[in-house]
Amino acid sequence: MKRIFTTLSALFVVLSTVAQTPNNDLIFANINDANSPLYYPNLILRYKEGKSLSEQEYHHLYYGYAFQPSYKPLEVNSAMTRVQEIMARLSIDTPSVHDIDELIAAGIAAMEHDPFSPTLLNILVYAYGASGDKVREEAYANHLNGILRCIERSGDGLKEKTPMHIIMFSHGTDLIASKSIGYRKGQIMSRTVEFVPFDRPRNRVKGYYFDYSRVYWNKPENYTFKRERTWQFNNLKPQEYK
Repeated sequence: MKRIFTTLSALFVVLSTVAQTPNNDLIFANINDANSPLYYPNLILRYKEGKSLSEQEYHHLYYGYAFQPSYKPLEVNSAMTRVQEIMARLSIDTPSVHDIDELIAAGIAAMEHDPFSPTLLNILVYAYGASGDKVREEAYANHLNGILRCIERSGDGLKEKTPMHIIMFSHGTDLIASKSIGYRKGQIMSRTVEFVPFDRPRNRVKGYYFDYSRVYWNKPENYTFKRERTWQFNNLKPQEYK
């Protein structure tokens, strides 16, 4: 299996020059218009079937998810715990068939809660590759790259006023890790923006700003969010497709 993110970083440089800050009103209108090619039920069906999607479709899928009843970012994803347990015990280079089958089942279950998680997409690319299913391996790799590009095109992340927009806290750190960059604990800058510092500056960039406002759109009353450490995205090398 090829190891990734060698040429993907170069791709990010090109795409990030064309920012597409999410317009919530427009996204809501498009995903709820049954006559629109961006109608959400059709988009999510194509996504789950592994179909090829455009950048506009990924944009509406990702940010449109915040309007769906299933979007509950403050709930614990219990299936993700199972994924972490399997990843902790298997041998990355020589996994057993049993572990890979369990990993795929657990990963698919976890995606019901977080369908656009770069970590989960990355794990499923690995799992399907290890199982010999090249069709699904490439489909999930395309989804992984599409979601990461979608986030990165939402803002340059270099200033508090131009953050990248995320729908789950972990998606911001996943994006940083996808670039093989270490990071430290995030710092809350305002009611909507978090700054995640790199372990050391890269080309004078000290870290990225992320808009996390969607996470709290439907925050339950008296809810206190406690961020937990999760399985690190960059412990597993994703796949690259040209």
